[in-house]
Amino acid sequence: MNEPPPLVDYNLFEADAPLRESLEREGASWAHGLVHQLGELAGTQQAIDWGFQANANPPRLRTHDRFGERIDEVEFHPAWHELMKVAIGHGLHALPWRESRPGAHAARAAAFYVWSQVEGGHGCPVSMTYAAVPALRKSPALAAEWEPLMTSLDYDPGLRHHSNKKGVLFGMAMTERQGGSDVRANTTRAVSAGANGEHLLTGHKWFCSAPMCDAFLVLAQAPGGLSCFLLPRVLPDGTRNAFHIERLKDKLGNRSNASSEIALDGAWAVMVGEEGRGVRTIIEMVNHTRLDCVIGSASLMRQAVAQATHHTAHRSAFGKMLSEQPLMVNVLADLAVESEATTILMMRLAGAFDRAADPAEAHFRRIGVAIAKFWTCKRAIALVAEALECHGGNGYVEESILPRLYREAPLNSIWEGSGNVNALDVLRAMQREPESLAAYLEEVELARGAHPRFDRAIDDLKRELANSNDGESRVRRIVELMALTLQASLLLRHGEPAVAELFVNSRLDREWGHTFGTLNGGPELKLVIERHRPRL
Repeated sequence: MNEPPPLVDYNLFEADAPLRESLEREGASWAHGLVHQLGELAGTQQAIDWGFQANANPPRLRTHDRFGERIDEVEFHPAWHELMKVAIGHGLHALPWRESRPGAHAARAAAFYVWSQVEGGHGCPVSMTYAAVPALRKSPALAAEWEPLMTSLDYDPGLRHHSNKKGVLFGMAMTERQGGSDVRANTTRAVSAGANGEHLLTGHKWFCSAPMCDAFLVLAQAPGGLSCFLLPRVLPDGTRNAFHIERLKDKLGNRSNASSEIALDGAWAVMVGEEGRGVRTIIEMVNHTRLDCVIGSASLMRQAVAQATHHTAHRSAFGKMLSEQPLMVNVLADLAVESEATTILMMRLAGAFDRAADPAEAHFRRIGVAIAKFWTCKRAIALVAEALECHGGNGYVEESILPRLYREAPLNSIWEGSGNVNALDVLRAMQREPESLAAYLEEVELARGAHPRFDRAIDDLKRELANSNDGESRVRRIVELMALTLQASLLLRHGEPAVAELFVNSRLDREWGHTFGTLNGGPELKLVIERHRPRL
């Protein structure tokens, strides 16, 4: 009685108008079948069950076998492997490297966004494998050896030498307890062990996610400075490398995925790229995983909005449906506006990765990813909390997906640099690569004339930017304005007109409170909600 039906057996892709429109616009219409198939599978009870099971049964660490020998293995629930099988089988770890056609990054972003709504934790090794390819290409011989396995559609778990596997997964290990984001403070040492860049690594890593991967890109101090290394888990003779898992992290969320502390005790590795240029070598991996933080945040927002709009359309209170209550309408429309703005931004950035051969697109990508990473990852936390509140107590219990979404949301804001790190990266880009700021402004200006309030916002932003060199303390405010202005420009050009109008009037002109549900709007609010509500 008065309980909504389960949100199940619907196609997540076909129910998402902003995503469908963006896929076409970014030149990835050829991937419609792939994303449609994933959307259909993601809405099934079986896939939903996998997500719950993988989180209810977190991974377990086995450091030693029964004879006392180190094995450093992580055991996962079968549901994790089912999720991974789908992700790898559909190329979410490798689509742009398998497909040379335009729009491959956008296609992969859409597919990753859809499937991540089932369960976010298993996206970690998928994302890192995707991101490791461009970094590994700094050493063509290593890329030739590993890339065919990194781009295979075969999910082949278990620790064996890669010559005996159908497919491999990659991770990364950068941060250490004494430095965190300041990787130049790393103390892990690399000692030459022969020709062809072979080294032995000794030290520790404070955060090493997905330690069951087959190989890792690791930063360590070589004689010539901080350098990047490829470290396999299994050596050519079949023995385990000296990669020891000290413990698994007990995390707020992301419970299905194993994150660990590791010790390296003379672990064999091969240098990637130039000695002393480790950060420059691995930065391409970071850029791609930052894109995935934006995708992950957009995915969380979309699933939260789908759940909230569905629940309120089937639940009544005080004599009428929640979705008919004026204040709830305002809240739901505000959530939908935020979600659509993030989805369009996510897909525009993925398109910039596709078009990176164009210098203007490469410069836009450079600054745009850091701006979006800073802003959208923070907005996801607030949005999921409000969507949970739309359910009342029903949203607070574990049988709903909302608690899991809420615990997952802060991760993207921390992974690959916290808010301060990304805000300062935007400032650094503006100072060292002024072409990136020029590319950003050129993108934003494409919507000039579409709305007088937007035009004023551009002018206000430019005045702020003119004073951006007076210290770091104001940079968060500047990056926030850059994010909102960029989202407004994209919505005015590509979004639903009612959504664009609401976004500009609320986010850019101070007609907005400090919480969701403070829009100034009328009948168009219900139209926006209906655009975002899934249909069974």
